[in-house]
Amino acid sequence: MPASNAMSDKITHFEIHDIRFPTSLTGDGTDAMHTDCDYSSAYISLYATGGLVGHGMTFTLGRGNEIVCQAIAEVAKRLIGREPESFFANMGAAWEFMCADPQLRWIGPEKGVIHIATAAVNNAVWDMFARARGKPLWKLVVDMTPEELVNATAFRYITDAITREEALEMLKAKEPGKKEREVRVREVGYPAYITSAGWLAYTDEKVAGLMKEAVAAGFNHFKMKVGADAKSDLRRGKLIRSIIDDPQYLPTSASTYTSSIDGTVKKGRDPNSAELKGKNAGPTGAVLMMDANQVWDVPQAIEYVKSLEEIKPWFIEEPTAPDDILGHAAIRRALKESGIGVATGEHAHNRMVFKQLLQADAIDVCQIDSCRLAGVSEVLSVLLMAAKFNVPVCPHAGGVGLCEHAIHLSLIDYIAVSGTMERNALEFADHLHEHFHYPCSINENGRYNVPSSSAEGYSTEMYKASIAEYEWPSGSYWVKVGEGK
Repeated sequence: MPASNAMSDKITHFEIHDIRFPTSLTGDGTDAMHTDCDYSSAYISLYATGGLVGHGMTFTLGRGNEIVCQAIAEVAKRLIGREPESFFANMGAAWEFMCADPQLRWIGPEKGVIHIATAAVNNAVWDMFARARGKPLWKLVVDMTPEELVNATAFRYITDAITREEALEMLKAKEPGKKEREVRVREVGYPAYITSAGWLAYTDEKVAGLMKEAVAAGFNHFKMKVGADAKSDLRRGKLIRSIIDDPQYLPTSASTYTSSIDGTVKKGRDPNSAELKGKNAGPTGAVLMMDANQVWDVPQAIEYVKSLEEIKPWFIEEPTAPDDILGHAAIRRALKESGIGVATGEHAHNRMVFKQLLQADAIDVCQIDSCRLAGVSEVLSVLLMAAKFNVPVCPHAGGVGLCEHAIHLSLIDYIAVSGTMERNALEFADHLHEHFHYPCSINENGRYNVPSSSAEGYSTEMYKASIAEYEWPSGSYWVKVGEGK
C-alpha cells in the first residue's frame, strides 16, 4: 500500500470470536495439572479503511475463553479511529498505548486476563503491519534497522537488566551476519522438538507408536509430561528412551558420526557435539525433556525430579509455580549435581518475571509464549534480555495457533537478536494446524520450515469455515453436541 494513501487510513471496527476445539475427547494437551483441555482461541480480526486487516489471538483451555474475549473487546476499543501507520512508525509506543488505559490497567496491571487480551490485540496490529508491508512477520522485523527494532520493543521496568542503549549495541553487533543467517535457516529450517507424542493421558501403546513416528520424521528432541505418579513417569520415560535411543527407528536418511569413545561409526547425531553437549543426549543424539506444568512445591520438585534421573532429561519445565523466581533458582541449584536443567516461561506473565528469572540465575532455558506475554513488542524485550544473559530461548508452542506464531519469534531471535540456533529447539505439537490459512510445517529433518508467503503476516488467519464450526456456543459442532447428536 503506498504510504501517501496509507497515512489517512483509520481502524474502523473489529470482530471477536470465542473458538473452542474438543481436544479433551482425545486427551490432547493433558498434563499433571491440566487434565481436561479443550484447546481454545480468543480471536480478533481488526479492520481499517483501505482494505487493511489484522488477525490476532490468545490461547486458553476452554472455560473462561468468553471472559478473555470480553477483555479483548475492551482493549480493542481504544484503537478505533486511530491511524495504523502511526502505530507502525513506533510499535513500542503503540504497545505502551495499548497497555495504558488507566481503568483497564488496574485489573492487571500487566498480568492475568487483561494482559493476555492485550496480547491478542497487539498480535493483530503486528499482523496488520506485516500484511501492509507484504512480508511474513519475522521478515518484517529482521529487516528493521537496529534503531527501528529497539523502538518496537517494550522497555519499561526492565532497564535495570538491559537498557535501550545496550540493546541497540547488541543488535548492531549482529547486523553483519543477518543475511547469511537468513539464507542458512531458509535452507535447513529451525530446530524443533515434539510434545504431542508425550501427553499424560495417552496409553503406553499410543506413546510408543507416536514416538516411533516422531523419530522416523527426523525429530531428535522429545518432551514428556510428568508429575502425576513417579513410578508411572519412570516407566514411561524408560519406554520413550528405549525408542528414541534405538538406531533401528531412525529414518534411512539419518546422518552418522564417529564415536569419540570407541572410534566406530554410529547412526544418528553425535551426543558430544556442540549442539547436544550438556543435554544428556543418548547414543543416537536424542534429547528427552520433562514438563511438570507447575504441579509441585519446591522441595517436592527436587525430590521427584531426582527420582527420574535415570531417564536423563535435559531439563524439567515448570517444576513449581510460574511466579516463584526464588523457588526455580533453588530447584536449579539442587539439580545441578544431577545434570538436569530448569526451564520455564510458558506462564511467566510479563517481561518483569523473565527479568528476575534471568537475574537470579533461576533457569537454563527461557520459554516465551506468544500469547501469554502481551504480544510481539513484549516478546522482543525478553529475547533481548535472554541474549544478554546468554540463555537459549526455546518458545512454548503447541495449543492452537501457537506453533504458527512461535516460528516467527524464533526466526527473529536467530537472525536479528541472539545470532544462534544451535542450542535452541522450538516446541511443536501436531494439533489443529489445518484450521489456519498459513499453517506451520516441519521438514524431513524434524525442523520448522520458514514461513515465506508475502500475504501471511503473523500466520494467524483462521478459516471462516473453522470459525463457523467451532465458535462457542453457536458453532455447528457445539450445537450438535448440545442436541446430543
